Amino acid sequence: MPQYTAPVRDTRFVLDHVVRLDSYSNLPGFQAVSPDLVTAVLEEGGRFAAEVLFPLNQVGDQVGCTRHDDGSVSTPPGFKQAYDQYVEGGWTTLHAPEEFGGQGLPSVIATAFGEYVLSSNQAFEMYHGLTAGAIAAILVKGSDEQKQKYVPNMVAGKWTGTMNLTEPHCGTDLGLIRTRAVPNADGSYAITGTKIFISSGEQDLTENIIHLVLAKTPGAPESSKGISLFIVPKVLVNDDGSLGERNALSCGSIEHKMGIHGNSTCVMNYDGATGWLVGEENKGLAAMFIMMNAARLGVGLQGLAQGEVAYQNAVHYARDRRQGRALTGPADPEEKADTLFVHPDVRRMLMDGKALTEGLRALCLWGALQNDLSHNAATEEERLAADDLISLLTPVIKGYGTDKGFDIAVTSQQVYGGHGYIREWGMEQYVRDARIAQIYEGTNGIQAMDLVGRKLAQNGGRALQAFFKVVAQDVAEAKTDPRTSPLAEALEKTNGQLQAATMWLMQNAMTNPNNAGAGAHSYMHIMGIVAVGLMWVRMAVAAAKLIDENSGDYDKEWLEAKLVTARYFAERVMPEAGALRRKIEGGAESLMALSPEMFAAR
Repeated sequence: MPQYTAPVRDTRFVLDHVVRLDSYSNLPGFQAVSPDLVTAVLEEGGRFAAEVLFPLNQVGDQVGCTRHDDGSVSTPPGFKQAYDQYVEGGWTTLHAPEEFGGQGLPSVIATAFGEYVLSSNQAFEMYHGLTAGAIAAILVKGSDEQKQKYVPNMVAGKWTGTMNLTEPHCGTDLGLIRTRAVPNADGSYAITGTKIFISSGEQDLTENIIHLVLAKTPGAPESSKGISLFIVPKVLVNDDGSLGERNALSCGSIEHKMGIHGNSTCVMNYDGATGWLVGEENKGLAAMFIMMNAARLGVGLQGLAQGEVAYQNAVHYARDRRQGRALTGPADPEEKADTLFVHPDVRRMLMDGKALTEGLRALCLWGALQNDLSHNAATEEERLAADDLISLLTPVIKGYGTDKGFDIAVTSQQVYGGHGYIREWGMEQYVRDARIAQIYEGTNGIQAMDLVGRKLAQNGGRALQAFFKVVAQDVAEAKTDPRTSPLAEALEKTNGQLQAATMWLMQNAMTNPNNAGAGAHSYMHIMGIVAVGLMWVRMAVAAAKLIDENSGDYDKEWLEAKLVTARYFAERVMPEAGALRRKIEGGAESLMALSPEMFAAR
């Protein structure tokens, strides 16, 4: 049977020595973040995830959700009770504004807790997962009346929020949407259309669901410039805040999916449902992107989370399973066979998992810090710098993070051999659940094109240059210690590969835009390697200092393992950047040369 333990010590190490929370205690939101508070959130949150949510993970996968004839949906056994505990514990309020009933804590704290929930039960987390993004969109673009009417109950967890973009005939190309919003005499709109792939579109956990729906008003441009955003509640809300009549919307069916069976992914039918415009007419895409950017960072965290729980189980299995003998001779002569840990190829898979999960954890938490600083840093210059970095790295965290999370799930399954393919061991569920993260909230190919096509050139390349500067500064610091100097030199070389790839794209994408498209995925992965490499430099520097200080918070063996894992990342992962650069420089010619007919020719 699978198991899960929240990696509290590793999270705390990153928060204290990479993110360095204590250095921001003067900023709004950070002032209440004491060491005791952080410890309480991580330890209690980790316990809740492991003891309450994790036991429901296989139940949710095997039983799934049930749609009834009246369009209502029942979530898997135990989900309702667990959700009530989730709300009672105040977990929905961590990062929400105090004005609307939240605790106002930095998103970096909520991100740390969010990883634990996602590792323990991704399908469960998704019921409230998009609500934070919906709240953000309403707070930025909604009217004061809309904020007061909807946000407090969403913060409290009494209501959840969803995002309705995709339709049967269009996904990424939102300009093709057909859902219509016709004005009513009272200022509301009648929303008619069908949306698909709507996570948590219908459920029995909360008394209301606040759907954010993209639609077009009469006479709007047929392109994406004609999209508007609407609040469409499942149950209409009266002026006094009480619930009124059921709105004219329903779950037409539940998608039969490869994974995340415990979450109700719905086809939503809007049959003249009453909705209200959020922000300006025809400006809905900008409003929705507030929600989408938050969701993309959350999906990157999903990649880490599924990789982490799969890796943990692979480690436990490798410790217990005895097969064959070490190449250098029996490690346990008194036993009939040695454990899987003696085999270098098993070690390769486990070291990949360890290096990538710990590196991605640091990157996700550091990214969450940049998000906090973009709103709350002391100066406009600092806020702009943080916004530049998180805007640049959002497609990397989402794309590279989920690609690697899936890879970790697959190799962790491989450690089990045939048992990994059998349902009762739980590993095949992690592979299936991790797969969706590469697809939704913009496929990873879209993330790569967003990075190369938009983010690199934005503001004259200001964000990219800032990122290069951050890497150079950390490399210079790490070079002063012989324990971290080789890692710093490896990162410097890898960053050079990224810079050279950037220059090649600048020189060749203008003459042939397909060169950018052909190289985008490889470029995103080089930047992912550099970004995670930057985190490993910081973790190695911190570990070396703590060893020198003989810190009582971390034992020496644990800290030395950080240094070894950093070296592994430098020796076994960073060299991939050179091959990726050569792929980019191969250009688009052979990629685009064949006619569509030749792909089918056999």
